[in-house]
Amino acid sequence: MSGAFVIRAGSLSLRASRRSAVVCGLLGAALIALALWAFTLGSYPLSPGDLMSVMTGTARDSVRTVVLEWRAPRIVAAVVFGAALAVGGAVFQSLTRNPLGSPDVIGFTTGSYTGVVLMLLAGASSYSALAAGALAGGLITAIAVYLLAFRRGVRGFRLIIVGIAVGALLSSVNTWFSVKADVDTALRAAVWGAGSLSAIGWPALLMSSALVAAVALVAPAAQRRMRWLELGDDTAAMLGVSVERTKLLLVVLGVAATAAVTAAAGPIVFVALAAPQVARRLTGRGSTVDLAGSALVGALLLLGADIAAQHAIPGVVLPTGAVTVCVGGAYLLVLLVRESRRGC
Repeated sequence: MSGAFVIRAGSLSLRASRRSAVVCGLLGAALIALALWAFTLGSYPLSPGDLMSVMTGTARDSVRTVVLEWRAPRIVAAVVFGAALAVGGAVFQSLTRNPLGSPDVIGFTTGSYTGVVLMLLAGASSYSALAAGALAGGLITAIAVYLLAFRRGVRGFRLIIVGIAVGALLSSVNTWFSVKADVDTALRAAVWGAGSLSAIGWPALLMSSALVAAVALVAPAAQRRMRWLELGDDTAAMLGVSVERTKLLLVVLGVAATAAVTAAAGPIVFVALAAPQVARRLTGRGSTVDLAGSALVGALLLLGADIAAQHAIPGVVLPTGAVTVCVGGAYLLVLLVRESRRGC
């Protein structure tokens, strides 16, 4: 009987893996198609032939400038940053075992914002300085939330409640800083705080991509430990996992992925919240985290939001964060309604 159960469980796992691989392939194809379409949009329209000429090195100088200097950094940033935000969201949702356990919900994104605001008030403007501020702010916030939520271990619901409270406090601090700062600094902080990819260039993109690449290198090992933790703290401990140390390392990983984006583009919210849940439903993984699927969905969501921000309203370019807030707000409402019905 037990042997039949093991065989059946293995068959279901293999079937889920195959479905996940197929879905990831389709998501990758959709992402490539959306990116190519994004290259053709704008006040200087391009054809597929123009894109091909850039790849073959036969393009006119004007076409090469539009593709490589104007549009490519923004499109690549949307893909890389969307994937990073989704990975950060997947890490925290797995840790809290709650679909609301996202870094922008539990205050870590707000902490990164506070770190950048402090760097702006100190007169820093380079990406390296802002990245250091975002990472430090996010990590300090994460450590504070972790310690405040620690009661003989960290439980997901307590972490979310404490994170929301700390995030609200930091939002007030950010507002106070903006009021006390001079007009130029307050304006820079406000523009940056809207969350936009319009000012992204290759230098900042390459630096942030290096941090995202470091996160990607440790993602496979992190995913294994996340799956063990989802079995329960006691079961994970029996498997030889140092539970609290692993949780702390995963918090650092999730904050690093979020801070890399926050430093370059500002706090772009709700991608980290929605992408892991959408990926789980598409891949059929159930409660098991799928970082690859989450990253692809996050890249699609942010790239689509950025295209809408640029072209949805003729003559008006919106901050990308404004679009993700609208989409994420609708998603959050649906999620809350579904959770309330499930509890009835």
